[in-house]
Amino acid sequence: MSDNYNDNQITRKDARNCFVESLNDSFSIGKVHFVFASYDVSKPVGQRQNNNIHIYISIDVFLELCRKLCCGELKFTMQTKKKNNDKTSLFEHLGGTSAEILAKRGKARHDGKSLSRTAQLICGSKSDLLFIADSGPGETNSRGLIVPKFGNNPENHVAVSMTFESFSELMLTTKTHYEAWLTAKYSKINN
Repeated sequence: MSDNYNDNQITRKDARNCFVESLNDSFSIGKVHFVFASYDVSKPVGQRQNNNIHIYISIDVFLELCRKLCCGELKFTMQTKKKNNDKTSLFEHLGGTSAEILAKRGKARHDGKSLSRTAQLICGSKSDLLFIADSGPGETNSRGLIVPKFGNNPENHVAVSMTFESFSELMLTTKTHYEAWLTAKYSKINN
């Protein structure tokens, strides 16, 4: 990540004592970067943040989520789940960093496990949606996927309450920035 962190920010959506923002610093590796953070306003400035989770979603997965958003499929599914009181997620993403990579970077976990990071989108009870990120211990399976091993007790947890419109703004603004980045990349190649 760059020293000019805010220069990479595309957009940010705030909720009560938390936020999610998208950054443009990972397009070159084929990822969309979301940062979820929560904070405690009763603490001194500079010490308020108590959870911070970085989620990297592959461009193809992100674009498919945007497709579902744009064609109305996501809203229809959300409304159906709310009507049927279905608590299953609308979207889930598993990711993380393996124990081997953490060790190479000098950031090995004290338990020797991989770092699992998950994101999910579920229907909210007081709002349209909850965009949730969790992180904690994980294990790398035989296919190289990092499977969470924290059950219902993640080390870090951020749940951002959002309207359908604010979620749409987050996704579509990020998509527009990705498309602009891609256009600029192809322009450089062809010039």
